[in-house]
Amino acid sequence: MIIIPAIDIKDGRCVRLRQGDFDKSTVFSDDPLAMALRWQDLGAERLHLVDLDGSRSGVPMNAAVIRRIVEALDIPVQAGGGIRDIATIEKYLAQGVRWVILGTAAVKSVDLIPRAVQQFPGRVMLGLDARDGAAAVEGWTERSALTPLEIARSYKNIDLAAIVYTDIARDGMESGVNVEATRRFAESAAHSVIASGGVAGLEDIRRLREIESSGIIGVIAGRALYTGALDLREALLLSGEKTV
Repeated sequence: MIIIPAIDIKDGRCVRLRQGDFDKSTVFSDDPLAMALRWQDLGAERLHLVDLDGSRSGVPMNAAVIRRIVEALDIPVQAGGGIRDIATIEKYLAQGVRWVILGTAAVKSVDLIPRAVQQFPGRVMLGLDARDGAAAVEGWTERSALTPLEIARSYKNIDLAAIVYTDIARDGMESGVNVEATRRFAESAAHSVIASGGVAGLEDIRRLREIESSGIIGVIAGRALYTGALDLREALLLSGEKTV
């Protein structure tokens, strides 16, 4: 199971939101690039980058920051936020992003993902965010009539690289991963799942490792890494991603 540090970018800075609320953000660094290099130096083998401004506006707003991070790192990154068309996907991948994450497009541009997967095989992920049982879109500001699982099942025959599944109620709260909901989703989805939202410490890593066989291939960790509640090196060892 892969431990993936998250770098959420808002106004060019590294921040963490609470429950997806843009009015409840904490700035952890004015230099996202320095933070990315820190996680790489501590042993991370992949990073999760989100253009928060882009997720709300519908177009990339921090693409230059993401490009600088990608160019400086030796490890791959997955990136999302404001990716709503083929041109944007192509631009990010050409700049070195390994995987793009499409969220809102999965609901509002249902033809985009099949075309993207066909054009860029193995490079497209689906980002599904759950709030009170429904999928949230447009930077978590709108509620879909569909559940994340209904959306996932609609793409069951599409060869996605993975699905990033986020429990918004727990995101940025360090309240613990909703392991049971994540397990149910992973068992019912047709693709590998990366869990996200609520990681509070090593116990969450241990519990997710226990349900890895349900289809969990990784977990994204954010606030807990920044506050020190989760030690990245210890998490990597516990996950099996690293050995002593």
